[in-house]
Amino acid sequence: MLEASLSQLEQLVSDLVQQNQALVSTNQTLSAELAQAKDENESLQLSLMEQEEKQGATVARIQALVERVSAGPVNA
Repeated sequence: MLEASLSQLEQLVSDLVQQNQALVSTNQTLSAELAQAKDENESLQLSLMEQEEKQGATVARIQALVERVSAGPVNA
């Protein structure tokens, strides 16, 4: 009886060690993926800021052109 309980306990400990190793591996993978996602997010945010700056400059140029057209005919 004691031998059977000891054997079961050894098997449970072995299973827990394997599960722990799998969880550690999964955690490392997820940590690496999270770091990559953070880097990608930062890159996308910088790209968005650049696009917003370009869009703002384009809007300003278009508004200036519209104002010139609205000012009246140009004498040639």
